[in-house]
Amino acid sequence: MRLSCLVLLSFVLAACSPAAPPADSSFFASLSQLCGQAFEGRVVSDDPRDADWAEQRLVMHVRECSAGQIRIPLHVGEDRSRTWVITREAAGLQLKHDHRHEDGSEDVLSQYGGSTIVPPTERRAEFPADQFSRMLFDREGIAVSMANVWSMTLTETSFTYGLDRPDRHFAAEFDLTNPVDAPPPPWGAE
Repeated sequence: MRLSCLVLLSFVLAACSPAAPPADSSFFASLSQLCGQAFEGRVVSDDPRDADWAEQRLVMHVRECSAGQIRIPLHVGEDRSRTWVITREAAGLQLKHDHRHEDGSEDVLSQYGGSTIVPPTERRAEFPADQFSRMLFDREGIAVSMANVWSMTLTETSFTYGLDRPDRHFAAEFDLTNPVDAPPPPWGAE
């Protein structure tokens, strides 16, 4: 009886104790502080496969923020098809890539990404490709992408989006010290 009372008391106390903040709280909170702002960037990796992007104006717009999700459209020149969607999960963060056509319809290569395995720090989060993404890449004949790990790094002066896998590194860095005018909404936005 005494053991049952102690177990019951520990459950009651646990239920009354304030919940620990999510593992992503620092990174998510830091990123949320940029809400409403847009920033110009540039490709900082030197892979010849990135030449098309390197020649374009890159603008990220921290457009929509809620307690559980941040949506960041990425404009590459006039192309407004890409949005990074960062969502809070119980154990960390999830990154998805929402790709749309100009008419707003979803691209066949959309909603790929992954969830953090290592808890995000205040400055960095890494997202290995999840099962959905690996199946999508396999179905679309781009199996090499099944090893993708996306990253986001946030400092006082810059935001860097990266993609790594064997024999591939891409990085785009955005200057947080000089906000720019917000671009038009991404394709498919309401």
